Amino acid sequence: MDLNWALIAPVIILEFILMIVALVDVIKSDDTNGPKWLWVLVILFIGFLGPILYFVIGRKR
Repeated sequence: MDLNWALIAPVIILEFILMIVALVDVIKSDDTNGPKWLWVLVILFIGFLGPILYFVIGRKR
């Protein structure tokens, strides 16, 4: 059991950090590809793929 947590914990921590960074970025940005509220929902509810989608598609930079 401990070995499973040793493998899963870094992934969970990385996902949490990526989600926080994406949320801060979407809140601070003036313009996104699409409505901000939609990107917040994508980041929160799609999991690991949501923040990646935001950084690849959602940003206007």
